[in-house]
Amino acid sequence: MSSNVSESRDKQSLNYIIRSGLAGGFAGCVAKTLVAPLDRVKILFQASNPDFQKYAGSWSGAFRAGWGIYDTNGVRGLFQGHSMTLLRIFPYAAIRFMAYDQIHHTLMPTREDETNFRRFAAGSISGVISVFFTYPLEVIRVRMAFQTSATGELKDPLASNVLRTVHQMYHERPIEPTPTSQPASSIHAVPVAGTRQILNRFPILKFYRGFTATIIGMIPYAGVSFLSWGYLRARFIPYDSKPTPVTDLIIGAASGVMAQTVSYPFEVVRRRMQVGGITRPDRWLRWGETMRSIWKTSGLKGFYIGLSIGYLKVVPMTAVSFTVWQAGKRVLGV
Repeated sequence: MSSNVSESRDKQSLNYIIRSGLAGGFAGCVAKTLVAPLDRVKILFQASNPDFQKYAGSWSGAFRAGWGIYDTNGVRGLFQGHSMTLLRIFPYAAIRFMAYDQIHHTLMPTREDETNFRRFAAGSISGVISVFFTYPLEVIRVRMAFQTSATGELKDPLASNVLRTVHQMYHERPIEPTPTSQPASSIHAVPVAGTRQILNRFPILKFYRGFTATIIGMIPYAGVSFLSWGYLRARFIPYDSKPTPVTDLIIGAASGVMAQTVSYPFEVVRRRMQVGGITRPDRWLRWGETMRSIWKTSGLKGFYIGLSIGYLKVVPMTAVSFTVWQAGKRVLGV
């Protein structure tokens, strides 16, 4: 009994939390670096960048898009915005895995306490917490990755690019509506005007474009990811044995496939909302109009555009992140 109490206190100590966060943050950086070129192509597809829509919809198109970026801007083009990604992913992954460790210990202190619902809850809660604290960095990163030759490449050092992007986003001004025959009492007039006033009064909200879509999408993504990870480990790995890195890679990959399949439509909506400052600086794009726009232009398949790249990216990324996380915990004695 005293041994369990001592172990519980150790897992809730500041030293344990810091080491757990370091392992998670490093794992996130390694995994993201592995798939950075695919991540950039996927963002360009999801956000409907006009220069790359001709490539969307196929595996070969993804590779042709990547080659086009490389041919124009070299390796640097494939990793455009990646430095910002690393600045975002380290705290994001650190908080996510650290929070999961703590929530898992609280909800499931022993293996007998583990249930699929609790695994899902622990993953979802940890994902929401990490997004809440790091979301502005994610929006800045997406805006930087969205830039192409048509919208203006970011060629300066990271600090200058970040500052320029932040300045541009903060000072984006809604476009005043042009006179039309639409009556002032139109049902669209009040929401648009209200959104315009809110964005002008609270510019910081521009860094939270797509936040609701991200939170709603994170619940199934992180929940299913950690649910799958916990269930498969409990199902195929004996309690008293230590999994090998290969086992961690396989289980992590399976977890990535399931999580990506469930949450992908939310991700597409989120990307459209995040780049709304470029495509529609006069609006805070809402769920309904964003989904209607996707449906009108592409139908159901529009919500799954880039999914093949998503699998190509998320499967190795999830596998590597879980594997490096476990390895890091072993190295740090967590």
